[in-house]
Amino acid sequence: MSSADDEPGMPPQTEAGEPGGAPGQRRMALTGLHHVTLICRDLDRTTAFYRDLLGLTLVSAATNDDDPDARHFWFGDSAARPGTLVSFLEYPTMPQGTVGTGSTHHLAFAVESGEEQEAWRDYLRSHGVECTDVLDREQFLSLYLRDPDGHIIEIATRGPGFEAPGPPAPPPLPPP
Repeated sequence: MSSADDEPGMPPQTEAGEPGGAPGQRRMALTGLHHVTLICRDLDRTTAFYRDLLGLTLVSAATNDDDPDARHFWFGDSAARPGTLVSFLEYPTMPQGTVGTGSTHHLAFAVESGEEQEAWRDYLRSHGVECTDVLDREQFLSLYLRDPDGHIIEIATRGPGFEAPGPPAPPPLPPP
């Protein structure tokens, strides 16, 4: 049962005598992003990109629980911690997606500094991967590229953060 003091659009708070916490505490809270799942045409090509080029760990290579005919690979840090995970479902004959409502615009990975980001830019270019120059978004620095299936990948610095003034400009996209 929710309290009359619940904020509109926010998860309900507990009331006296309700399980789930002290009165006034939120019963539910989203604590972060667990993973993102993308669709690819060729998991071998995807593995070469995300593991071999970007350095993510292949933490699981299996089939999808909901579609046993689809291979499902998970990449992340070596401990497979939620928040580092990106998974891919392989559908070799599925048509190319279109950008629009209901689609995902891009996926962003984090780096600690602008120097590390510039090193990524130089590394990617030296391996024949087209990417943008580093762009100053005021809240963070951005670098954009595309994976083999055309997903837009951003490499973003963690800071300075959203205390900085101004909204980020829309990213320029490298060609598909």
